[in-house]
Amino acid sequence: MRILSIATLFPNPVKPSFGIFVGNQMRAVAARGDVDLTIVSPIGIPPWPLSRREPYRQLAQVPETSDAVGIRAHYPKFLTIPRIGGDSNPGRIARAVLPLVRRLHEERPFDLVDAQFFFPDGPAAAILARELGLPLTIKSRGADIHFWGRRSSALEQMQQAAQQAAALLAVSRALREDMIALGMPEERIGVHYTGLDRERFHPIERSAARTLVSAMPGLEIWSKGPLIVTPGALIARKGQQLVLQALIHLPDARLALAGAGEDEARLKAEAQILGVADRVHFLGQVSHDILPTLLCAADVMVLPSASEGLANVWIEALASGTPIVVPDIGGAREVVRSDTAGRIAPRSADAIAEAIRSILDHPPAQAEVAALVKDYSWGENAENLVHFWSDVLEGRPVFTGA
Repeated sequence: MRILSIATLFPNPVKPSFGIFVGNQMRAVAARGDVDLTIVSPIGIPPWPLSRREPYRQLAQVPETSDAVGIRAHYPKFLTIPRIGGDSNPGRIARAVLPLVRRLHEERPFDLVDAQFFFPDGPAAAILARELGLPLTIKSRGADIHFWGRRSSALEQMQQAAQQAAALLAVSRALREDMIALGMPEERIGVHYTGLDRERFHPIERSAARTLVSAMPGLEIWSKGPLIVTPGALIARKGQQLVLQALIHLPDARLALAGAGEDEARLKAEAQILGVADRVHFLGQVSHDILPTLLCAADVMVLPSASEGLANVWIEALASGTPIVVPDIGGAREVVRSDTAGRIAPRSADAIAEAIRSILDHPPAQAEVAALVKDYSWGENAENLVHFWSDVLEGRPVFTGA
């Protein structure tokens, strides 16, 4: 198979951790050797003078083609208008990418056009598929459906792309139901769970991991007291403020926020106001090399997001032997199926605190937690994705289970 995959959410030489789960998936697909995979990862650059600001100035320097992230990818640039121009990105992406994919298609014809995110990738890929006369597949991951699905212009483009697509994927059964509710064709939506880097994410005895992270320069996590870890970008949707508020009810606990983002100053101010600043550590962006040890060191991983499809970090925490506290969103009930995995808690400080306390009072064994996700791997993920593409090309019905 020759697959052309469009992925705006994809690592690049400037931001190697951006969309790392898509990168992991595609590296696993390429490693199989039975798919000729071409990745096109369009990068949005705003007009001058915004283009001179970071990170756009660095992103503009990303080579048109690079294998710096462990897999060869094309990085064409398209014009984007930050904050206000998102709804019109698909058309601009398609115009920027079409000359490249036409040339590549003429050199060696593709069999299928794939999109790894529903918006803006899906509608952009739909235009490319029509121009090349090829079948289309689109994968949804959560925010693309839950955020863009509330914007009428984006939703209309997504619905049109869904109707054009030969088949669609969702990262959880719950997200599949959300797609159906938006009017997408039920009989063409399959479920494709995330993968897991099993070499990185596996249990390290908690006290040993705690000793390691407490000694790491730049981390210097407290060596004593219950440790809560909340990973993710510091943005309102991730709900870190709720964890800060929950900390009031957990006087012995420490909280490590692993991530960076626009809400950092506000969250630091909130921690001061709440009187918990001395028990909160803002770690900034934590590398994928350090994150596994940090998760192993945690007594609980808490992520009270407003929306998710099925967050990779849920699976990564469980694989590290760490129970999780998450809201009843996306595929949470497909992951937290017992108290061993953690708790599903409403998005309130009191409920989160109670869920954390119940885990701290009756902590499950790390090995038992890790066993819950023993079937997750990037190899299995890649195999299922390749089978999905094969089914589409051979005209077989889409398998709508996990």
